[in-house]
Amino acid sequence: MRKLRINLFSLTLALVALLISCTPDKQKDEKELAQISPTPKVSISQIEEGIKAYIADQTEKNGGVFPVKDENHDLKMKLVRVHTEYLSNLGPQSHFACVDLVDESGEVYDVDFFMEGEPGGMDVTSTTVHKLNGKPFYSWKQNKEDKTWFKVPMDQSNTSLLGVVEGRDEFEFYYTAQVPQLQGPARMWIPIAESDPFQEIELLETSVPKGAKRIKDGSYGNTLLYFELGPENSGDEIKLTYAVKRKEKGPYDAPEPDKTLYLASTKLMPTGGRFEEIAKEELGDKINDSHLIQARVLYDYIIDNMRYMKFGDYGRGDSNYACDSKTGNCTEFHSFFISLARSVGIPARFAIGASIPSDRNEGGIDGYHCWAEFYADGKWWPVDISEGNKYTALATYYFGRHPANRIELSRGRDLKLSPGPEAGPINFLAYPYLEIGGKEVKVNSRFSFQRKI
Repeated sequence: MRKLRINLFSLTLALVALLISCTPDKQKDEKELAQISPTPKVSISQIEEGIKAYIADQTEKNGGVFPVKDENHDLKMKLVRVHTEYLSNLGPQSHFACVDLVDESGEVYDVDFFMEGEPGGMDVTSTTVHKLNGKPFYSWKQNKEDKTWFKVPMDQSNTSLLGVVEGRDEFEFYYTAQVPQLQGPARMWIPIAESDPFQEIELLETSVPKGAKRIKDGSYGNTLLYFELGPENSGDEIKLTYAVKRKEKGPYDAPEPDKTLYLASTKLMPTGGRFEEIAKEELGDKINDSHLIQARVLYDYIIDNMRYMKFGDYGRGDSNYACDSKTGNCTEFHSFFISLARSVGIPARFAIGASIPSDRNEGGIDGYHCWAEFYADGKWWPVDISEGNKYTALATYYFGRHPANRIELSRGRDLKLSPGPEAGPINFLAYPYLEIGGKEVKVNSRFSFQRKI
């Protein structure tokens, strides 16, 4: 929709060529034609370099930020990426570029640029903020007569996004599970959701077997319930009821993270090797750019190359499986991203919980959902790549945003607990982890909710 076409110039050249072919003094007219021949068409890569050079120059002149002003905005920005799919030639020395920029608060803006000039000397003639976190302020419409494009204001700039509750959400969340038939001793671990700057949690009801203990994992600070069970607990129902007040999550300030934790290799999220090779190949000359720009390249790589598919050995968050099959659910999408990011020095982390439906106010929830965050420019940046893959119109939103309609249950991978399973650290934890005879046994679990309206 953003490509403008100017056909009048091409038509004029064709007419000139026709006249020349009919004149007797062909040599003289060829000389005259050469004098009015157009400048060779600028390549898309040259337009990309032109807009990047312009942004870099203005950023240096303005103390490390790029100023963006239009009739409604006065912003200080940093480059995230150039939309190469929208770069266009509009005519001789006239070009169009669309760029993602982020402001100081972490809001991601899609900005349209019109430029004039030749490679190495392009200047911006017009700048307009097109979208905020994926939501358009205007659209483009084509003129049927001359095939050019023009802007059309959106009737409502805060158009709701599919599956997303913006701002705040409030609901009760019901976590239920049933202990299977036991023939002997068993042990179980269940995550406990806790409050943080983005979710306010109140545990309203706890119905669990006697003797439950609260324990912590030392690396990520998760709180868990630990049970020692026997045959007498067969069929016991476990129920946790939470009151949740959740707000939309954007990039947030944080001190430099523990790199021994957030750049580390885990059992199913290895780093280095082919993950480093893939990341560096995708980054290309962006290997020297900021971690923010690099993370967006890796985010786009996952979206472009993976399919959301619950098939095969999915659901374990195995980066090697994701890399080989290019399929999986949310665990594969985010594990693959974390392996790539950590392999080129970008701290990244994993979290899991549940996504609350936005189109109804009660009922069951289709299992767990997980997501990731990466660290850049002094902030943790939320990403939800599997949702960005399923709904491509939301790819910009989910780079730097988690909606309000979700609950986080635990963080991290390879959770080391005391007491812990005989099998070793727990891969990740949303559903109950039941161990019998040193082996994990699946537990019948269900999530549901009731929204406060």
